[in-house]
Amino acid sequence: MQTQWNQAETTLRNASPNGAEMLKKDPNAKDGCRAPKPGEIMRNPTLANTFKLVAKHGKAGFYEGRVAEELVKVVQDLGGYLTLDDLKNHMKLGTEEVDPISLKFKGQNIDKSHGQHMHDRSSEGVEVWEHPPNGQGIVALMALGMLEILEEQGKIKKFTEADHNSAEHIHAVVETLRIAFADANWWVADPNVAKVPSKQLISKEYLTERAKLFSPDKASPALDHGSPAHNHSDTVYFAATDSEGNGISFINSNYAGFGTGIIPKGCGFTLQNRGANFVLHPPNHPNILEPNKRPYHTIIPALITNAADQSLHSVYGVMGGFMQPQGHVQVLLNMLVFKYTPQAALDAPRVCIGAGMPDAGDVFDRAVYLEEGVPEETGKQLEKMGHKIEFVKGMGRGLFGRGQVIRWHVDEQEDRGVWSAGSDPRGDGAAVPFM
Repeated sequence: MQTQWNQAETTLRNASPNGAEMLKKDPNAKDGCRAPKPGEIMRNPTLANTFKLVAKHGKAGFYEGRVAEELVKVVQDLGGYLTLDDLKNHMKLGTEEVDPISLKFKGQNIDKSHGQHMHDRSSEGVEVWEHPPNGQGIVALMALGMLEILEEQGKIKKFTEADHNSAEHIHAVVETLRIAFADANWWVADPNVAKVPSKQLISKEYLTERAKLFSPDKASPALDHGSPAHNHSDTVYFAATDSEGNGISFINSNYAGFGTGIIPKGCGFTLQNRGANFVLHPPNHPNILEPNKRPYHTIIPALITNAADQSLHSVYGVMGGFMQPQGHVQVLLNMLVFKYTPQAALDAPRVCIGAGMPDAGDVFDRAVYLEEGVPEETGKQLEKMGHKIEFVKGMGRGLFGRGQVIRWHVDEQEDRGVWSAGSDPRGDGAAVPFM
């Protein structure tokens, strides 16, 4: 967190006149404030006051009254168009319940091996559940669907544990994700405003057609979206389960680091910049910027159920902008195909296509970033296939996101269920049992 705070210090200073509220007071620092350092006490009394207002008045403590007035004032003073009526309308609209989208996955031999360690004892594989558009969870489902289709067609093999992070494994993951992102770049939008063909996008017929773009031995050129109907984050994720087999997968985010960096006076928080994922052209784009419309949203909680009886298999998520569906695919394959424990599935070196976050470069860059730990020879083989390879080390590994997993499996000798969990070493999380 200290690294992110240091990186955001300039943004916090320059984004609004109130940056000092989220910096540590220091008479020896520029303007008497700076980013906090490890071991120091960081006070944010204005945020505490905001929490008190929310505790006393509920949502109205944020969307009406002093907080709302300061929020609108700072945005308008900087040239924005937000009004008090906008906040009131958003409060009245509230949270919209949606139906999740899912895809059954039984590729890579998990239809044969899965039931050996699951309480349904079946061989029907798993069902992966994601948040629908305007979220990007559909990217993970499309990639998984294409991986299974390519395996059926003999274009990729059934991977063994020894194939993990091999050139063939990474190439298959990267290319199916590229195809899925090309579709998401066009089709992921607010379904209340634009027509978003979610069911068609994850249908086997459509994914079979899109899988034709895959080449087993070379990187794809720049891709356009298909037409099934006729393209460092400040994110928090947590998962929880109970003794009855229920689970919750929850994620929340300001988007890019500290969001806009804009601080309403006396409120102690920064405003998010989720609107960054609207499209400004072409005018017929489903995700074009319009009033009362939600943009392409990157944050996607996920869970996995056993396909046979819909009992809970895992609750999981991976934070990090456009890395999120990529992380979902890789962590799932690590657990189900390569037989990793939840912690090992999170520890394993990852791959990222594009910059991941908007403040880290072009999110649709053709580069393939490999985390340190992926064999150098794998990188060389991928370059021969036409991929632009770049290894990422040290603090730069934040590019690959941060995840959490809780999984249920069966101890065969004891014939009883066991909960296991993992927390990503790239972040500050923890896996904690409650008795």
